Amino acid sequence: MRIFVQIPCLNEENSIADVIADVRRATSHYDDLNILVIDDGSTDRTVEVARAAGADYIVRHNGNCGLAKGYITGLSASLNLGADIIVNTDADNQYKSKNIPDLIQPILDGEADLVVGCRPIEDTEHFSPIKKRLQRFGTSVVRGLSGTSVQDATSGFRAVNREAARQLHTFGDYTYTLETIIQAGRSGFKVMSVDIETNPPTRESRLISSIAQYVARSGMDMLRVYANYAPLRAYLTLSSFPLGVSILLGLRYLFLIGFADST
Repeated sequence: MRIFVQIPCLNEENSIADVIADVRRATSHYDDLNILVIDDGSTDRTVEVARAAGADYIVRHNGNCGLAKGYITGLSASLNLGADIIVNTDADNQYKSKNIPDLIQPILDGEADLVVGCRPIEDTEHFSPIKKRLQRFGTSVVRGLSGTSVQDATSGFRAVNREAARQLHTFGDYTYTLETIIQAGRSGFKVMSVDIETNPPTRESRLISSIAQYVARSGMDMLRVYANYAPLRAYLTLSSFPLGVSILLGLRYLFLIGFADST
């Protein structure tokens, strides 16, 4: 079983070596495990540090293409290198690598095609109350759109088998977490969650500079993906409000015409 751990990164020279070392310790019992670093246009020494730390493969974007593109580039490169299972983790050391076997085991047991790590969101001190509420709400929306029971839709710590990875794509360059779950669920793949642990933050999030912007862009991504897999239901849902207003106006018009005729 050929396993790849992919690490998308952008200017992570201060943490990438620690992440690679942690991954090696957590996965030393696997016979064929490879670490793939996806450099998304770093301008610091991320690539040099990753190579010195023992990354097996490094692929590079010519410029900054975004997190979603980095994730898909990693999947494609891993598949081309013969990966049977691909684990994705963050280069900022957010996730504890000791949980990698917990992500992989359900796939090895045939219980899942995609396994998503569920963070202890309620116990995470640096998450504000509004962020926790948004996490819960967003995950519930993704569960409904995907038909899965995923518990932490925005978690990037996940494992996927070869067949599911071949069918996952992203329509934008912002993030991949939500839309790939919707794709997997709507495509009939088995999706499950496992509890994981996290490390204290090493820096501010680069993805969420504004909660309002994140909600708006993520919402558009979810609608776009869902519309591709269930177009009739999606467009009926979107058109229900203006259709309802039109019907009410039409009834009002008919009532006024009938009232005028009767007088």
